[in-house]
Amino acid sequence: MTDDGTTAPASTGTLGYEQARDELIEVVRRLEAGGTTLEESLALWERGEELAKVCRRWLEGARARLDAALARPEEESPESGDSAG
Repeated sequence: MTDDGTTAPASTGTLGYEQARDELIEVVRRLEAGGTTLEESLALWERGEELAKVCRRWLEGARARLDAALARPEEESPESGDSAG
């Protein structure tokens, strides 16, 4: 637990996209709400930057997978009906 009663943040290396996105939303909400000390605000900002990087890596990985799937020649698709036998 942290000083403010919340659970300690997970390492960004173990977060899935949805987890990082949800935590980032919470960080932004807390920053926008105000009422935090300068030190707390800076810690939230830094955590938000880490979470944004995690989300960006997941999205870039997903884009690469989609691009690779779309780049496959049609003859490799199972729907082509071209069976050896």
